[in-house]
Amino acid sequence: MQSKATDGLQPPGQAPIKTSRFSVSLVWIVPIVAVLVGISLVVHSMLQEGPTITVTFKTGSGLTANKTEVKYRNVVIGHVSDVELSSDQKSVNATIKLAKQAETFTRSDSQFWVVRPRIGAGGVSGIDTLLSGDYIGADIGQANGRAKNFKGLENPPAITYGEPGKRFILHTQDLGSLDIGSPVYYRKIPVGQVVAYALDPDGKGVNIDLFIHAPNDQYVTENTRFWNASGIDVSVGANGFAVKTESLSSVLVGGIAFRAPEYSPGDKAAAEEYTYELFEDQQTALAPPNGKPQYLALRFEQALRGLKIDAPVEFLGVEIGKVVSINLDFDAKKRSFPLNVGIVIYPQRLGKAHTEMLKALNHDPNDEAAGVRVFGTFIENGLRAQARTGNLLTGQLYIALDFFPKADKVAFDPAARPVTIPTVPGNLEQLQEKLEAMVTKLNQLPIERIAGNLDSNLVELRKGLVQFNAKTLPGVNTTLQDVSKTLQTADTTLKSAGSTLAEDSPQREKLSQTLDELGRTSRSLRDLADYLGRHPESLIRGRPDHAAPMDLKGPPSK
Repeated sequence: MQSKATDGLQPPGQAPIKTSRFSVSLVWIVPIVAVLVGISLVVHSMLQEGPTITVTFKTGSGLTANKTEVKYRNVVIGHVSDVELSSDQKSVNATIKLAKQAETFTRSDSQFWVVRPRIGAGGVSGIDTLLSGDYIGADIGQANGRAKNFKGLENPPAITYGEPGKRFILHTQDLGSLDIGSPVYYRKIPVGQVVAYALDPDGKGVNIDLFIHAPNDQYVTENTRFWNASGIDVSVGANGFAVKTESLSSVLVGGIAFRAPEYSPGDKAAAEEYTYELFEDQQTALAPPNGKPQYLALRFEQALRGLKIDAPVEFLGVEIGKVVSINLDFDAKKRSFPLNVGIVIYPQRLGKAHTEMLKALNHDPNDEAAGVRVFGTFIENGLRAQARTGNLLTGQLYIALDFFPKADKVAFDPAARPVTIPTVPGNLEQLQEKLEAMVTKLNQLPIERIAGNLDSNLVELRKGLVQFNAKTLPGVNTTLQDVSKTLQTADTTLKSAGSTLAEDSPQREKLSQTLDELGRTSRSLRDLADYLGRHPESLIRGRPDHAAPMDLKGPPSK
């Protein structure tokens, strides 16, 4: 009982224990809410913040921290947060904060460049930056890998925004007037442009990258020929001057044109990055295929002023090659300076003649030894090389391969490489030799003795003419006067005698004829005397062909 009574009572000496609940004052609600909102904003900002990348440029021209924007298709996708020198102080690092939706621009092949006013082969660009200021242009890549460091381009890329089309590669000896942005023409319509160029790994040529926009890229086939359309092509032919050019822009900044030959059976569209050769002009590009080249050597003993590299080589009037080298040599035996000329020919350019020759000789073009034997046969039959004048105005020469049956026999060396073709002097050299021979013969003539004899003969002739005029002609005139008097006396006598004859008698008729003959003879003698008086030199040189005919006939008989 004791225990029950004491259960509800507090033991003496102990304070009562009170329990209370935790409570927050309303004063703290606002700060707590503000903290929560701030945290949510920070988290949201972190979730919405895009990646940060670094782009390296050569200079910081046009770049300003917290001001320069990054644009894609003229839409802002980020901004430059910091600009500083690189550790080696040879470039500038621009830190770019991209927007969340621009995360794909971190692909490893993405491109960045500074957009500013530029004038180039592709035209004028970046004019809007004159008012808004420079900005960084961007183009998204296609690679799957990601990167945070990029190398900025110094010039804008020619092709951006994933434009449809195909890239092709051209190989040439030098770039010429071409540049990035130079137009590419198809039938005089611009369909693409040059996007890049670089030297060959061996440094012996240049590779040019082209981009042809779709759908025009379908016209580039495996048999397409490309040629340099830069500048103006001026040619002179039998029909006068011919001027060819693609457009005014190609004259100023260069250009490339392409087309397939008219007859291209079985041709098909070319694949991406198909490689072509860039020809110098349209005529060379559309010419028949050259085929396998054949290098030959020539040796001339005379000077060839006017012969240049790339001068044409012709065989029987058909151009089959060109000159590739000209070197001066020294002959120790003759103490002369011959000229070694290297040429390259393309036998396939002979067309049907080449085909028929291979068939007739049963010759394999890939058999080098057989080809040398063929040249040896041609040389035995008079095949020679000759430098001829191609243009009288400019004095330019070309090499002609022709047959000279009367040429001196020359020993052929089948082991020589390249094959050596004997030469003959040019037409001008032969003419010069003939003129020198004529001058030599003239110099051997006794000109002074001939001139002295001629002078003495002229003196004697002059004396003879003086004597003829002083003595002979007066005597002839006196004789003619006596003859005339005699004829008059005879005429009077005959007339008196004839009066006694009958009019119709034969004697009278014969007498009249005799008188007429005597009259004509007298007049002829007078005319001869008068002519000799005017032209005494005719006794020596004869009567000239252009002299008027002398009337030796008298009046008709009555």
